[in-house]
Amino acid sequence: MNATVNVVLFKSKTLADGSHPLMIRICKDNKKKYKSLGISIQPQFWDFEKNKPKRNCPNKDNIQTIISEKTKEYSEQIIEFKTINKDYTVSSLIEKVDTPITNNTVLQLFNNEIQRLKQENRLKTASTYKELLVSMIDFNKHLDIYFSEINIVWLRQYEAFLRKKGLSDNSLGVRFRTLRAIYNKAIELNIVKQEYYPFKVYKVSKLHKETVKRAIQKSDIEAIINYSADNEHARLAIDIFYFSYLSGGINFTDIALLTSKNIIDNRLIYNRKKTKKLIKLPLQEEALKLIDKYTNSTNIYLFPILSQFHKTEQQRANRVHKVLAIINKRLKDIGKELNIPIDLTTYVARHSFATVLKRSGVNTSIISESLGHSSEKVTQIYLDSFENSQIDEAMKNLL
Repeated sequence: MNATVNVVLFKSKTLADGSHPLMIRICKDNKKKYKSLGISIQPQFWDFEKNKPKRNCPNKDNIQTIISEKTKEYSEQIIEFKTINKDYTVSSLIEKVDTPITNNTVLQLFNNEIQRLKQENRLKTASTYKELLVSMIDFNKHLDIYFSEINIVWLRQYEAFLRKKGLSDNSLGVRFRTLRAIYNKAIELNIVKQEYYPFKVYKVSKLHKETVKRAIQKSDIEAIINYSADNEHARLAIDIFYFSYLSGGINFTDIALLTSKNIIDNRLIYNRKKTKKLIKLPLQEEALKLIDKYTNSTNIYLFPILSQFHKTEQQRANRVHKVLAIINKRLKDIGKELNIPIDLTTYVARHSFATVLKRSGVNTSIISESLGHSSEKVTQIYLDSFENSQIDEAMKNLL
């Protein structure tokens, strides 16, 4: 049943001055509700047959404008419900019309979110949002637009733009998952209506491709360890790779943040920066030798990546990003020289740690074969939940 919307002078309620409130009346499915317009009129100035103010009504034009605008809002919302074939009640119609939509632009919300993430020290996520923002401005020339303008056509054109720039499916996936996340945030904040959500049709999942395995053989690990480095940067790259491999596949950022406080009774104990998960692992003799090699009384950090100079979270993040790029470049050069079949990076050590243990017969409940984003957390949970003796015994298979 269609809804009807009209304006009535509500005679059932009389105010102190003898006037009656002007109300919007919505009827649907034999139910009716009244919504005040915030205006009251003396009965002699209201035409009850035509339901409108008489010619001699004070402020007639202004009152008529308010009536027209409000009835139009309800009529347009009814049409919108019909267009998307969505059922509704009188209450849900009123709620939809009365819920204010904040007219924030895409640019404004991006800037707000980036600022919020920085304040929470989630600098990597803030950087991901910033990269997407720059990319979208490059495509659209500006983002002084509303989220409702980012529709399926816009998304497909943006995808084509990125593909022309040579981005892989997985890189596209990161961009579009981030865009989907901020679009959901816009809906949550009532910046855009749910009905405009384009990701019901535009599926981000199509952009995901299984990442090529980034693990190498034990013989390749040995070749890297025994590589004769010709400079200190190459040597540091090898040592960082080796330490990660020996120490539960600890990632580069967590290595950079290690201090002597993370070494207790020859065990490595730290909270992963990414997941905040507490990790406890035995430090093998070769790993302890690497720590001793780089121990410096002038630096609180175990490895020469950070120093006391890097005081703020942003300074540390910038430094880690810069040094990681240098180390990964050295590792890639070394990998090519050793004919290793994949690009060598610090992350390969993480994958190799898990895979070598798996190939050595370690139960998959202790170590997962894959350390992708989704299974990485599961792996860390398993590493932490088993007895230390089980982990100690399992890690003997690394060498």
